Amino acid sequence: MAHPHIPSPVPSTAPSPSRLWIKNPLAAFTANGLDAGGGIVVSGGIIAELVPAGGQPSAPCSSVFDASAHVLMPGLINTHHHFYQTLTRAWGPAANSPLFPWLQNLYPVWARLTPDSLELAAKVALAELLLSGCTTAADHHYLFPAGLEGAIDVEVGVVRELGMRATLTRGSMTLGTDDGGLPPQSTVQRPEVILADSERLISKYHERGDGAVIQIALAPCSPFSVTKEIMAESALMAERLDVRLHTHLAETVDEEDFCHSMFGLRTVDYLESVGWLGNRTWLGHGIHFNDEEIARLGAAGTAVAHCPTSNMRLASGTARVLELEAAGVPVGLGVDGSASNDASNMILEARQALYLQRLRYGADVPVERALGWATRGSAAVLGRSDIGQLAPGMQADLALFRLDELRFSGSHDPIAALLLCGADRADRVMVGGQWRVVDGQILGLDVAGLIAEHSAAARKLVNG
Repeated sequence: MAHPHIPSPVPSTAPSPSRLWIKNPLAAFTANGLDAGGGIVVSGGIIAELVPAGGQPSAPCSSVFDASAHVLMPGLINTHHHFYQTLTRAWGPAANSPLFPWLQNLYPVWARLTPDSLELAAKVALAELLLSGCTTAADHHYLFPAGLEGAIDVEVGVVRELGMRATLTRGSMTLGTDDGGLPPQSTVQRPEVILADSERLISKYHERGDGAVIQIALAPCSPFSVTKEIMAESALMAERLDVRLHTHLAETVDEEDFCHSMFGLRTVDYLESVGWLGNRTWLGHGIHFNDEEIARLGAAGTAVAHCPTSNMRLASGTARVLELEAAGVPVGLGVDGSASNDASNMILEARQALYLQRLRYGADVPVERALGWATRGSAAVLGRSDIGQLAPGMQADLALFRLDELRFSGSHDPIAALLLCGADRADRVMVGGQWRVVDGQILGLDVAGLIAEHSAAARKLVNG
């Protein structure tokens, strides 16, 4: 009999989260050395447990997915992109140029961007990423011509529509051609406008903690398109509001020369002079650092987004990834903008990273290390500890690849085959416990219709 002064406990009517066993994969890459040979259990959008090879879940599961034909891995994470550039892929006047002439050709075209064309561009970029096994993407959007002041708001809507996660960076350009910079004046904004909008976006959209869907970071574009003042002000705001910082740095020798002539500093000295040499910063490219600069970046915990395809396409150089990591620099991968890649495919980017770094360091750079850059490394670059690994308590963000195409026939090691045989499309992708790609198709997305609309927008943008 219950005590008269203490109410009896009321049984909970909330159903316990269902448990899905993704069972017995062909192989599992966990990004941490844990054994998931028997699969994983997903419950409530979280990885509840890893099942060792030959094992069974610790408790009954309400549903089972037979993964015996799939390689299972964490969802891939893209740390540097420019979604809008899907509208200017393989454009003839910029197809055979290094970075600075490439930008000078493209800036006037990009200045014609509209909210509708940006929405289509972002949807194509994210859909392509999702189909490649990517579940979280960072975008660096720095173009805000008249009429496009709500660019980040547009991107938020597309990310939510596709059911992915994103770190959307509020980029900026303040140093136009009139003041010795590269971008046209129509694409630059006043510092007070940039800072007010940055604060608005953080207040409206930035989510904190495990499972965040949308995060906002501050991202003045590059040393050759912003003033030192907006860099310093952005760093102060990021510190005050506890968000991350992102910019391009040390991408080309031309950029290094520009820093010398404009500021009298090398790139890392410039970074330190504006308050950016710290562990909330990640850098796009990070190629042209000397030994002393690599040590300083590592000591500060500043991260680097390695973009191998873009760096090869524009002949920018090769990042010293193994030396950066040895110094303590978190390293992840980025596909970069789709006008310098010209794809948005994360599994192919991991392959390219593997081959480019082998060219620098030797053939013994392991396949697993490149997959680690695309998962756990990229999560660290974005300051996240809840994604990028298969482990209990992590978000159930997963990519599953089949190896039954002609290109894989005769392969023996399933994980090595992903990169060495050139996997380019995931069969299934899960974000937060929800399937977003099934049988190689994005649920609910009319891809043919999207291609038609996007292609028309691309022609219109280029033709003016």
